[in-house]
Amino acid sequence: MSKVISIGRQDYEKLRMRNNFYVDKTHFIKEWWEADDEVTLITRPRRFGKTLNMSMLEKFFSTDYAGRSDLFEGLFIWKENEFRELQGTYPVIFLSFADVKERDFSQARKMICGNIQELYNKFDFLLESDSLNENEKKAFRDVSEDMENSRAASSLRALSNYLTRYHKKRTIILLDEYDTPMQEAYVNGYWDDMSAFIRSLFNSTFKTNPYLERGLMTGITRISRESIFSDLNNLEVVTTISDKYTDCFGFTEAEVFAALDEYGMSDRKAEVKDWYDGFTFGNTTDIYNPWSIINYLDKKEASAYWTNSSSNRLAGKLIQEGSKAVKLDFEQLLRGEPLETEIDEQIVYGELPWQKNAIWSLLLASGYLKVLKREPSLPTGHRKYMLALTNWEVKGMFESMVRDWFVGSEDDYNDFIKALLSDDLEAMNTYMNDVALATFSSFDTGRKPSKSEPERFYHGFVLGLMVELSDRYVLNSNRESGFGRYDVMLEPKNPKKDAIILEFKVFQPSKEKDLEETAQAALTQIKEKQYAASLKAKGFTLEQIRIYGFAFEGQKVLIQGG
Repeated sequence: MSKVISIGRQDYEKLRMRNNFYVDKTHFIKEWWEADDEVTLITRPRRFGKTLNMSMLEKFFSTDYAGRSDLFEGLFIWKENEFRELQGTYPVIFLSFADVKERDFSQARKMICGNIQELYNKFDFLLESDSLNENEKKAFRDVSEDMENSRAASSLRALSNYLTRYHKKRTIILLDEYDTPMQEAYVNGYWDDMSAFIRSLFNSTFKTNPYLERGLMTGITRISRESIFSDLNNLEVVTTISDKYTDCFGFTEAEVFAALDEYGMSDRKAEVKDWYDGFTFGNTTDIYNPWSIINYLDKKEASAYWTNSSSNRLAGKLIQEGSKAVKLDFEQLLRGEPLETEIDEQIVYGELPWQKNAIWSLLLASGYLKVLKREPSLPTGHRKYMLALTNWEVKGMFESMVRDWFVGSEDDYNDFIKALLSDDLEAMNTYMNDVALATFSSFDTGRKPSKSEPERFYHGFVLGLMVELSDRYVLNSNRESGFGRYDVMLEPKNPKKDAIILEFKVFQPSKEKDLEETAQAALTQIKEKQYAASLKAKGFTLEQIRIYGFAFEGQKVLIQGG
């Protein structure tokens, strides 16, 4: 009989004791311990088993679980005699920042301090021992969600000191989802305060801590050393493009196919591969995200389980508010074409709004992109990578995200598309102005608002066209044809339908007297630059090619046909 599939269970002990479905990842214990690195940071996308593996390490090493051979019998690690002797022999501090998702610094800080207070409560037996003197016992009791920054910074170091003296063995410290507070701080505008607070905490805990045996942190991104790791020169960083621990997080294809066989779904392997394969860690390909696979085994149907499991807010914000270049690259990815770009493993959050390479680095770390090919390192230390969307599930998530950009004007947007396809110029103008009025602000970046740079809006608008019309048209933008580069070309998949060329221009008072002249200038450019040449070469007649000029002034739009 197959084991019961438990959705969302991240506690290793519960999972093993209830005989739930589990893919053996205990080889990670051996690999991590034998690597003998003092402090390790491992980054993997969300829902890739980071928390379960950290829970597994806690149960393996912690003195609280001494003698619990039942948790590991029958698994890889229990075949290693040396490691049987290690089980349950170290004091372990296990802390998670996964729930630190507050909208302001004071509340986020209070949440972190509250989590540390809960840790202290777990070890309050130390107050009854002779290991602490009276001053230390007072300091122990003073740890709270409202403690001073200085006490918070030294709190984990102090606790490891107390545990080391009590057990006469240095302490292992495990910190899960270390970067969640940092991402929330970036999105909600309190980055500087949070980075200063975290830097002090990490320095005391992982750098100047003589009571530390080993430290391990997990997260989604590798935040730049300058932000929070400036003092940690003892840090071993393992990212998705590193060759360490490549099969320790996520499921390999062999593990997935074995699970499908076990649950009587051997005939579903091709479907599962199309939907959920595509992740690459180091040189190991064909990695699957566990969340989708476990849900698929349970529900026996394909769906966007991973991409729907938590917020994709930051990814959406960066692309929506990104420059024309970002949107053009994203359009290329949505078309299924690879993107070549430099990647820097260190995420500099302050550069995300204007450095498109930083955006692709973040999306790669988050699992939305996969590596098809990587070139040798450049003199800068960066590498060029050939990237693509990871799989069908991710592509569907991004298409839904683009549709959500127009949610405030969804009816008008759909009506505009209908008017465009039916060549109803009057309706196109009516609906396009309503769409622009409702969504211009959504594409503002703060540094370069859309109202003064409508390219941000209309390239987002083009992505919307791509998503909505992909079943009927091949959409290209900023491509060469004739003697220049057109803005948008819609080539019908049915050769009997009309092709459409769109050109966008911003009203310039020094060149045009009104929007009508601007729209006419757009039409003239289409004709003089012979943008229709590539369509004619494919057999489209002049009567089959419709052209439109879009003129922008602030949130006003005028469309003319020619």
